[in-house]
Formats: sequence, C-alpha cells, structure tokens
Amino acid sequence: MEWFSADGYWLSRLIFQRALAVVYLVAFLSAALQFRALIGERGMLPAPELLRRTPWKAAPGLFRLHYSDRFFAAVAWSGCAVSAALVAGLDGALPLWGGMLLWALPWALYLSIVQVGQVWYGFGWESLLLEAGFLAVFLGAGDTAPPILVLWLLRWLLFRLEFGAGLIKVRGDACWRRLTCLDFHHETQPMPGPLSWFFHHLPKPVHRAEAAANHVTQLAVPFLLFTPQPVASAAAAAMVATQLWLVLSGNFAWLNWLTVTLALSVIDWTPLAGPPPSLTAPPLWYEAVVVAVTLLVLARSYRPVRNLLSRRQTMNRSYDPLHLVNTYGAFGSISRTRLEVVVEGTADPVAHEGADWKEYGFRGKPGDLRRLPPLIAPYHLRLDWMMWFAALSPAYARAWFGPFAERLLRGDRDTLRLLGHNPFPEAPPRHVRARVFHYRFTGPRELRATGQWWHRTYVREFMRPVSRPGPQEREG
Repeated sequence: MEWFSADGYWLSRLIFQRALAVVYLVAFLSAALQFRALIGERGMLPAPELLRRTPWKAAPGLFRLHYSDRFFAAVAWSGCAVSAALVAGLDGALPLWGGMLLWALPWALYLSIVQVGQVWYGFGWESLLLEAGFLAVFLGAGDTAPPILVLWLLRWLLFRLEFGAGLIKVRGDACWRRLTCLDFHHETQPMPGPLSWFFHHLPKPVHRAEAAANHVTQLAVPFLLFTPQPVASAAAAAMVATQLWLVLSGNFAWLNWLTVTLALSVIDWTPLAGPPPSLTAPPLWYEAVVVAVTLLVLARSYRPVRNLLSRRQTMNRSYDPLHLVNTYGAFGSISRTRLEVVVEGTADPVAHEGADWKEYGFRGKPGDLRRLPPLIAPYHLRLDWMMWFAALSPAYARAWFGPFAERLLRGDRDTLRLLGHNPFPEAPPRHVRARVFHYRFTGPRELRATGQWWHRTYVREFMRPVSRPGPQEREG
C-alpha cells in the first residue's frame, strides 16, 4: 500500500525518536535517584502498601509480580540503559520487530513506575510521555519507511495537548481573557528559573503580548497541523518557538521539551536533508499492526474529545490504566500571590518561638532569599513540586507531609538527599515545624540594595512542631 509510507519524513522520525529517547533517559534517571524516599519500602508513600490495597487491573505493571527497592532500582536503571541505547540508534540496527520491541521496553518499564508513583507521579507529563512512547513503538526505524498513520497520530496528540491547554485557560481564569495572567505567573509558577525574575519585570505590554501569543499558538495554530506542507511545518515551528520561550521563563520538568519533540515530528526536513535514503516497503504484518493501533487510538479518543468540548473540562486525566489516550491542560487558574512552605528544625529541647530554628534548603523551590532560582528542567524534582501544591492547600500534602517530617527527625539519608541543604549534618533535630510565607520577587532597587531576589513575610503556621522521641519513648 503506497499510501501507508511517508518516505519524506524519515528524518522527522529520526529526530523525534532520538529526542524522545533523551526525555525517557531523564525520566528514568529522575525515578532512580528519588524513589527510595518517596515510594520505597520505607518511603513517605510506600509502593508495597499501594499494591496491597489496589486491584491488579487498576495499576498493571511489573511491580504486581514483585516489589522491592532493589527491583525498582533495577527497573529504573534498566530504563536508563535502554534509553541510552535508543539515543545511540540501536533500534535502527535491529530488524523491524526487534526495534519495535526495543521501543516497547521503556514504555512498559516507565508505565510500571507510574502505576506505583501515586501523587509523586500525578503530573500531566507522565501520561504525555507514556502516550508518545506508545506511539513510538509503531513508528519503525532504520530502512523501514515511516508509517503515515502514526505520524498523523503524533499530530493528533500534539493537537490535544496544545488545544486542551488553550481551552482550559480561556474557560478558566478571567485573567487569561484579559491578557493579565502573566503579570503574576512568572512569579507564582511552581518552579521559577534563573530568568523568571527578569521575565516578571518585563513591561506589562510585553506580558499582554505573551498572553495573546499563547492564545494564538494554542487555540488557532493547532488546526494548521493537519494542513499540507509547508503550512504544517510553520505551525509546528511556531509551537517550538513558544515552548522554548517557556523553557527560558521557568522549570516545567520535561513538559516543554516533550512538546518540542512532538512538534519536530511534524516538520518536513526534506529541504535541509535532501532526498531520503533507500527505504524498504513495510511488511504486511506491520501494516496490519499499525492500522489496528490507529483504530484503537481513534476509539480511545472519544472521551478526551468529549472532555475538550465540555464546559467542565478537566485537565491532565487518563481514561485507562495504560495511559494510551489522555487529556491535557495546564494553568487553568493562576495564583496572584506566591506561598511557600518553609521547613525548619531545632536541636533545642523545648520547641518555642525563641528556639534556634534552622531552615532546610530545597534543590529547586524558593527558600534562601539571596539565591537566584536554579535551572532544573528537564529534570523533575518531585518533592519540590509537591511542596508548591502543599502551599496552595494542605490537602495536597495530607498523606505525605507527616511522614516527611518524621524522616527529617530520624535524619533519613534518602530523604536528605532530596534536599539542597541540611542544617543538621551532625545529628537530626529534636523538633521540626513548617510555616507558610508569602514570597514575592524584589524590585531592581531592592535587589541592588539587599542582594535578595526574593522578599518574604510570615503568613501562618503549616505544621506545629513535632518532636523526635526521647530515649525512654524509643525504648517503649
């Protein structure tokens, strides 16, 4: 079937696959380095407890067969190894079926991780990676021509991602309709980056232009993905430019980079790459598999499309345990003020206001007023992100913040590795507390006078002091 192959997109496929493999590598590395404190056997939300209280069909994966911290580490590091092999192009050196199995491996491994990740893996880019990774299995590699159906499915995913994000904004916070959301967003976003202070202090007309450009890119441009070339390439390039602007303005894990990866698959690189190499016709079994997968994705798209059309649109939701076809969206509402949970400890025997309280430092989230927000993305600091949600509402932290404090009181090494600064290197504190502060970016004059990127004021108590048990309590 000549219609099945899209020879001219061989380089688009190659670029997409290599970029996706890099995102996979970052995701598995993030899992390998953080899981013990978060979902390990002695973590804040232990995965074994989740597996005991949920049925198999609710969270299928490898850990249904066995869970231990060693096994999780083996899964995560194996994912890193397979991702590195895909970055190096091993899939192109294998027969078609072998390349497909190689691409299926990181998808199955990461799906298993997400299934036990609980709130730590409740972000939209987890499902986005799994959906893109599932489609990548059927793209082929090497000298097999790219299937046009899977390329169209990638455009369909990119359309839902961008259009869903645009709709949730105009349906949600009125500031998006007034073009004023970016007066606040650069300051109040979950994880500011090193340029966020400068973006926040751009003139207000620039903020209006940012918001308007966002609406155009997310509400109008996605429809152009389904037009002939070169219009589709131009639409994808506009999305790439918008995503790179977001990369400069903040840290959003691999969301922006994965969106760029999807957009790169749309661009026709033929004018730069020249004629395609000699490609072989796909075998009949492969055509049948791709057609079946296409029909499956189209059938599964019913509920995400219904959600897009609904006035009660939800964002970042999966409709099946395999995360095959999902709905996406971001920042349907914008915080006007930035609240931060500050965690402190003291070695004093009595926890009172005059005690010597010392502040724990986090790797990414604001804390030290003199520290310029760091560049973190595409790496994902899961604890830091959840601390931002906790500041919005204690309900987001109800299940894990108590265990987090307990581990600080024990001086748990895995938990301390998630932090940027431990003020108690010799022995854990006797008491730990948490307080909420209002953070705001300083102005240029304040920065010059104080050297501080942030100013903060106390708002309220988040967690009353909790204590490490004394010797008699431990013996009991």
